[in-house]
Amino acid sequence: MGLLDKLSGLLGLKKKEVHVLCLGLDNSGKTTIINKLKPSNAQTQDIVPTIGFSIEKFKTSSLAFTVFDMSGQGRYRNLWEHYYKEGQAIIFVIDSSDRLRMVVAKEELDILLNHPDIKHRRIPILFFANKMDLRDAVTSVKVSQLLSLENIKDKPWHICASDAIKGEGLQEGVDWLQDQIQAVKT
Repeated sequence: MGLLDKLSGLLGLKKKEVHVLCLGLDNSGKTTIINKLKPSNAQTQDIVPTIGFSIEKFKTSSLAFTVFDMSGQGRYRNLWEHYYKEGQAIIFVIDSSDRLRMVVAKEELDILLNHPDIKHRRIPILFFANKMDLRDAVTSVKVSQLLSLENIKDKPWHICASDAIKGEGLQEGVDWLQDQIQAVKT
């Protein structure tokens, strides 16, 4: 650790680093959301499906986020649980226009919430009801009902309508998540 790092840490200027898991079914927009949250000069132009996982970083006014962007393809979802212990927050992305797979998203969410490494922790969960720009999209309220989010009583959670391509709804969600993480850390 350099002198500047030590000094900024002592003065409280150094951003707290947090590990966040970004989960959801394939093609829900996870990678696009994370890409949009990075500084514009660090954003990728071509988004490709995530195989396994990738690690991305971005900063807010007070936190340095390290995001584990996990593949949502069926054959990779069993890898999610290997990262639960390290996660300090979860971003769960739902394709709000994919009504057929909403049931699968709910099943994956239920598995997540009942996993021993998550079940008894008060870990904040941010839901993005993504792809609101598509004609078949259901409202974030409807997504919340379809996923039975009202049954989550032991964890802080929030749902935001989003359009990852335009970046709409993302800042609201990240602001909420930042507030929740800071509330836990203090």
